Amino acid sequence: MKVNIYYGGRGLIGDPTLYVINKIQEVLTELRVNVGRYNLHEQKNGISMLPNTFKDADAVILAANVEWYGIGGLMQTFLDSCWLYADKKKLKSLYMFPVIVATSRGERRALEDMVNAWETLGGMVCDGICTYVADHIEFETNKTYASIIEKKAEEIYKIVSHKQALLPNSVNACHTEIPSAGIELTPQESEQLSEYVADDTFVKKQKEDVEKLSQIYKSILGQYSDDANENILKSFEKAFKAPEDKIKAVCCIKMSDMDKNIVLDFGPDKIKAYYGEAEKPDMTATTTKDMVNRIISGKTTFQGAFMSGFITAKGRLDLIRMFDRIFVF
Repeated sequence: MKVNIYYGGRGLIGDPTLYVINKIQEVLTELRVNVGRYNLHEQKNGISMLPNTFKDADAVILAANVEWYGIGGLMQTFLDSCWLYADKKKLKSLYMFPVIVATSRGERRALEDMVNAWETLGGMVCDGICTYVADHIEFETNKTYASIIEKKAEEIYKIVSHKQALLPNSVNACHTEIPSAGIELTPQESEQLSEYVADDTFVKKQKEDVEKLSQIYKSILGQYSDDANENILKSFEKAFKAPEDKIKAVCCIKMSDMDKNIVLDFGPDKIKAYYGEAEKPDMTATTTKDMVNRIISGKTTFQGAFMSGFITAKGRLDLIRMFDRIFVF
């Protein structure tokens, strides 16, 4: 079972939409659902390619935040790409769960726009989440709200896993295929019509330059990678502060852009930091090496990175709240 999440916000710290989709992703992951995450603000130049990710998906979650009006340009561009490039037959069997979180007025209108867009594409729309948030801290610390979101995630799992049938609606019943353009082009074909990409000489020269730069950077990084990796472990050991409640735990931090996992095995008065595999970690977090470096350099906190969506975690989630007290950078 595969569920893809498409986040159309700007990735700002304090965006409550990130909290909602992180909570949904956490529950689905615990239910052994394969969750794909696509942050549109990180893939501005590749949005037209994202409809290809529908192929192996059973459902999608479209998440947008209303900052001042509507669902925002990134989500609108993504929906435009679905109209142009998505497999319409696949869309008809694809459940869509909308997540609209507003810090301004207009969440209902934004939800209506997203639902209408997906139904026009021919897809199936399920009940999602639509809410207004005045204070993101109050919202994210409210246990009742957290429970509602978790129950919605469980509902998503039940609907998708059981392939639940939905009642028909007038949009889908009257839906007819309308050609979006005189000539149907794939995203790759559209790019090939570019003046530069169509120039074989230009493309060849660009590829050669990229290859040369790659070799240069690889040689430079190779000289310092071992020392840098060792410094990361030393930083965790140096920042360790014995917890007052004498807690013992094993945390595994997976760096998605490397083949190394950081294992932090600590107790009341000792810590062991090393690279490897933890047999039964109490908490497993996934992030990038750059985010780990930002944490140990004090540019951000572990909990802040988690709340912003830059870290995903499973297991004992109470350790996320305690992490910044145990490791003081």
